Amino acid sequence: MIDHLLIGLTRFLVGGRPEWIGTKPSIRQRIYFANHGSHLDTVLLWAALPKPLRATTHPVAAADYWGKDRIRRAISIGLLNSVLVDRAGSAAGSDPLAPLEAELQRGHSLVIFPEGTRGAERLPGPFKSGLYRLATRFPDAELVPVYLGNLSRAFPRGAYLPVPISCHVRFGAPMQLEEAEGKEAFLERARGAIVALAEAQA
Repeated sequence: MIDHLLIGLTRFLVGGRPEWIGTKPSIRQRIYFANHGSHLDTVLLWAALPKPLRATTHPVAAADYWGKDRIRRAISIGLLNSVLVDRAGSAAGSDPLAPLEAELQRGHSLVIFPEGTRGAERLPGPFKSGLYRLATRFPDAELVPVYLGNLSRAFPRGAYLPVPISCHVRFGAPMQLEEAEGKEAFLERARGAIVALAEAQA
């Protein structure tokens, strides 16, 4: 009930209906990776998936923000089925990707934002290495690029309420880590897949 209200309100304010350009919804294990411009990104991308897929698809969210208080934890974990990660994990002596790998090991899918932080630009910045590590360890998971358009304008950093600007969620063709492909080349190719979606027409 609450999830329907959240999805309905978000779509009323900023739109965000899905555009499946290079793929179709599938029960196959996937790692959806997207550009990151707003706290609405997670809600909009998760809402764009068919309901049966949401139960086994976990958005990855920063624990220092989404785990900060009871309300945020209720939204991120209770409603959105998120996995919270400690962004200072490696510095603190823990493995920040361990909870992500645990979900993949039980056959579930993920939504990740490889930039690691929100950006205000239309196109994504450089990717961090986490996507490469997951692609290496889970080669059977499909890697699906997703372009989130206008989210940084609709709900920019520091805003309390979203502005009613039309946004979109564009899914591209799945990709895989190629044999002998290095980390830097792979991450640039993955970023390029999202850039191509930014220019695509549904």
